[in-house]
Amino acid sequence: MAIPRIRIDQVSKSFGPVQVIKNLSLDIERGEFVSLLGPSGSGKTTLLMLLAGFEMPSGGSILLDGRRIDHLPPHRREMGVVFQNYALFPHMSVADNVAFPLKMRGVGRAEADDRVKRALDVVQLAAMRDRRPAQLSGGQQQRVALARALVFEPAVVLMDEPLGALDKQLREQMQLDIRALHKRLELTVVFVTHDQSEALTMSDRIAVFNHGIIEQIGSPRDIYDHPRSKFVAEFIGETNLLQGTVKGHDPDGTTIELDSTRQLTVTRADALLPGARVLVSVRPERILLGPPSVAVQNMLPTRILDSVYQGDHLRVQLDEAAFSLVVRLDRRFAEWPAGADVVAHFAPEDCWVVAA
Repeated sequence: MAIPRIRIDQVSKSFGPVQVIKNLSLDIERGEFVSLLGPSGSGKTTLLMLLAGFEMPSGGSILLDGRRIDHLPPHRREMGVVFQNYALFPHMSVADNVAFPLKMRGVGRAEADDRVKRALDVVQLAAMRDRRPAQLSGGQQQRVALARALVFEPAVVLMDEPLGALDKQLREQMQLDIRALHKRLELTVVFVTHDQSEALTMSDRIAVFNHGIIEQIGSPRDIYDHPRSKFVAEFIGETNLLQGTVKGHDPDGTTIELDSTRQLTVTRADALLPGARVLVSVRPERILLGPPSVAVQNMLPTRILDSVYQGDHLRVQLDEAAFSLVVRLDRRFAEWPAGADVVAHFAPEDCWVVAA
């Protein structure tokens, strides 16, 4: 079995009495793009600082290609770091900023010049090499920081919310640019973000952090379509949660009786015992609306409370007195007027169950 590029083994980190990372283990494979996703204070940035060497673990070990590195200083860890504020030297040219890691490692002038040229070519900034950071746009400064992280050909690139200061359009373009660069250079990337959309767009795998632990790790599709906890279901995108009790199992699926006494059928889940309290989670885009006469599975009679046009879709709020649901409909469908009686419905495979 291949040795992972990074192995985090039972790592913990405390600041005084507060334990920020709790016996966390994670393997990251060579060439993988892994996002650490979570709210502020969840431990994701602390883990990145432990990888970079700017913080020392309170317990556990960190290995790079099978070699323990948690005792090494940052410049001996073979990891390039891109910070949120870019941390460029304002008095240096673009080329000198990119060359700085090579200078600190004692690389000769001729070789350094060649590496700087290649790194600036990679981020398409060769024409800007003599400018100062203040003469660049935010996106260009971000590219300089990325070139500086790549110039010494590190084993791993660490990124701490590097796109947070950019406007929406530029941020979305940079997401695609970094993803393309990762694939072209076969980089191993650990990317910290609190932006769910960013993580879904860029990652091979996402580790969802909550209070110093990883609640769930998996592909973007796994995390979005099959969350294993209420926290993950609510944190990744938007979802509707319906409380209920497991009634039993049959060949067609598992029956859940909602607190409203309505029954739903979900994909068969034998691990759930009858009587267990659960939450049925269903994404807004998985819910369909029909007239009261419709006869389909998982019918929830309700009423339109409000309907908002949002460009590529309609966001429909259903009456809280019946079932408090948010529905996202393709705008090509006829807009349902406020006050209309409807039936919300969805297929068993379009919902999932998490522990209450």
